[in-house]
Amino acid sequence: MDLYSGHINKLIEELAALPGIGNKSAQRLAFHLINMPQDKVNRLAGAILEAKENVRYCKECYTLTDQEVCPVCANRNRNHGMIMVVENTRDLAAYEKTGKYEGVYHVLHGAISPMLGIGPGDIKLKELIERLRGDVEEVIIATNSSLEGETTAMYISKLIKPIGVKVTRIASGVPVGGDLEYIDEVTLLRALEGRTPM
Repeated sequence: MDLYSGHINKLIEELAALPGIGNKSAQRLAFHLINMPQDKVNRLAGAILEAKENVRYCKECYTLTDQEVCPVCANRNRNHGMIMVVENTRDLAAYEKTGKYEGVYHVLHGAISPMLGIGPGDIKLKELIERLRGDVEEVIIATNSSLEGETTAMYISKLIKPIGVKVTRIASGVPVGGDLEYIDEVTLLRALEGRTPM
């Protein structure tokens, strides 16, 4: 038996299909949207449609943007000889929030995962290699420290080293405020190997 009418059920179904939204959250969102003033609902719907129609890949780094070239790539004050490779646009945004990185990025839009059928041809690796024909001095691999992220990092490193461009990997290890007894062995080993002088 359906608890709600067809339109409400359809809205809940569509919202529940979004990543990170469970059925209860979808119900809360659906009822919130239904109770919103019509002009706010129109603005939200319009923003979604405009984003879908106008957002595309930056022609240089492949992040999401509504212009031909994203603001980072368009900034001539950035170090275009240093490229940080990230898995997705959210990772790029996280590094940008630090305000400390002065290079540019390359967004892969995924990671190599044989289990999921994602190979090197399914992410933006060919485009990365194309960019290395310019004056690139260093590629910083900032993929996640998951099995897929590590596999991708190793693959990229093997591709780039013969070209003669310096390849580095971001450090990973013990999080600030973390208790050593609760940290897994791989993380502890990476923290030990990535130690720096004090």
